[in-house]
Amino acid sequence: MYLKKIAFASAVAIMASSAAQACNISARVSVVGNEFPAIQSVGKGAQACKGAEVSTNLTADHQKINVAGMSGNPAEYTSAIIANSSIVALMNNDVIRPLDALVAKHGKSLKKNQLITIDGKVMAVAFMANAQHLVYREDVLKKIGVQPPKTYEDMLAAAKKIRSAGIMQNPVGGAYKAGWNLAQEFNNMFLGYGGSHFKSGSAQPNVNSDAGVKALEMMKALSAYMNPDFLTHDSNATNAEFRAGNVAIMNMWGSRAATLVDVDGVSAEVKNGMNIAGPMTVGGGNTPASTLWWDGWTVAKNISDAEAEATFIAMMNGIDPAMIKDEEIRKQAVWLIDGYTPTDAARGVFAAAQANTIPYPMLPYMGLLHTALGAELSDFMQGKETAAQALADVEAAYIAAAKEKGFL
Repeated sequence: MYLKKIAFASAVAIMASSAAQACNISARVSVVGNEFPAIQSVGKGAQACKGAEVSTNLTADHQKINVAGMSGNPAEYTSAIIANSSIVALMNNDVIRPLDALVAKHGKSLKKNQLITIDGKVMAVAFMANAQHLVYREDVLKKIGVQPPKTYEDMLAAAKKIRSAGIMQNPVGGAYKAGWNLAQEFNNMFLGYGGSHFKSGSAQPNVNSDAGVKALEMMKALSAYMNPDFLTHDSNATNAEFRAGNVAIMNMWGSRAATLVDVDGVSAEVKNGMNIAGPMTVGGGNTPASTLWWDGWTVAKNISDAEAEATFIAMMNGIDPAMIKDEEIRKQAVWLIDGYTPTDAARGVFAAAQANTIPYPMLPYMGLLHTALGAELSDFMQGKETAAQALADVEAAYIAAAKEKGFL
């Protein structure tokens, strides 16, 4: 399916007024989604509904199980919490339903920028915006006499100084785990170098290019200042390194950065030293080496209308404006919910939006390219291939998958 028209207004608009509704449901609700704090809060809100069971499976492996879990008849999951990357697979496999009738009946408080509209139909409800941006130790940078990096070249220079001063051996953090995370870091850097994932107006890959090679070379340079096991580090492991005082500068999700040091065991030095800023640029370009995201929820196609209605009502309760009154929840995300005012921790995401960060490509074949990148780039990062060889492997793997799916 080609997604002809995608309407998503400014991801950081503030919601206008809405009214909470009592949450009583009469059919089962089963939710699958990612595991970070903001989504956990949405899940808890949905589970507060009475009258029928609401179950949640929030896991880092959500993208590996949501399509399969919604493909049965009836579907195992009645809702998948997704982002602008992961909704594409659900659309391609035709496992989610249009929400226009449910929005008209139960979602009158939703605003236009929450309604993810594809081919003229509402297919998801967005509840937060997200982006990756700079997270750093202000105290460490002051010790070496440098300002927070605005470019990746600045980050490399700062890392060299931190190591030379004997402050930290591996001061750079990054979610470079082989697979989805490594591919996403490439996407960020590639766009920062002015790259375009596909040849204009087609599904033909375009990553084996000068921008692609430069992106990989910068990633390799950064990895020299990372934990030697960086190819096993996802966001959780990277944040653990920061919390432990082993990392001073990293590119991290706004949804993670907001609660990064609010856990037991983090030293006062790390807590007091942490600061955030907008996304960095690279290669002298003006486009941030990052991507702009939204997270939202869907309703399964292969369930009864009663289950669909119960799911919509429960998920609306999951994003009830009353949740924003809880200070801990309020700072978990850049919420697209009535009553939300930006917290100090949200300024990195706001800076990304204001700097015209490119949204993650919502194309039906982008997921295939993302998968190919995740599978093929680790050989280059380990020094087993040249950048051009790795990118040629990416394009070959993508082309095979795209032909199988009928995109090429």
